[in-house]
Amino acid sequence: MTLSMYEASVPVFSARLKALSGVLTAAEQNATERKIDPQVFLTARLAPDMYALVRQVQVATDHAKGAPSRLARREVPKYDDNEATFAELQARITKTLDLLASFSAAEFDGSDDRVVDLKFGPREVSMPGLQYLLHVAMPNFYFHVTTAYDILRHNGVPLTKGAYLGNR
Repeated sequence: MTLSMYEASVPVFSARLKALSGVLTAAEQNATERKIDPQVFLTARLAPDMYALVRQVQVATDHAKGAPSRLARREVPKYDDNEATFAELQARITKTLDLLASFSAAEFDGSDDRVVDLKFGPREVSMPGLQYLLHVAMPNFYFHVTTAYDILRHNGVPLTKGAYLGNR
């Protein structure tokens, strides 16, 4: 049995975003229970030079929408990056899940060899789709999802590995 580029991307991004949504729900509930201003969590970061929670979620969804779009030769949707509340982050995740649901497996045929062009600041890079998915998109996506979880866990939200995996 072979694993398609579609199977290696769209369902994986979707499952992790659903789990991230659950983590954010737990964080918002925890803030209410502990009488903590939600902004404390939303603006928290693990280190001074790292992104805050809001930006971690934004970047995670950017990879989840960008990778399949590039692999399927679609235009990558632009988001405004203006979320400031848990509700707005949830809406962004929902918008990304809706986009992911719109892809068909056929759109990914041949995408493992299809050249993906990226811009990293002033640098332009081209690579085959499989290399891009496995060595750029997925590691970056997981980094930001994990960092969002870690920020909340560090701030006392009682999350488990099951919450991260989506099986609470």
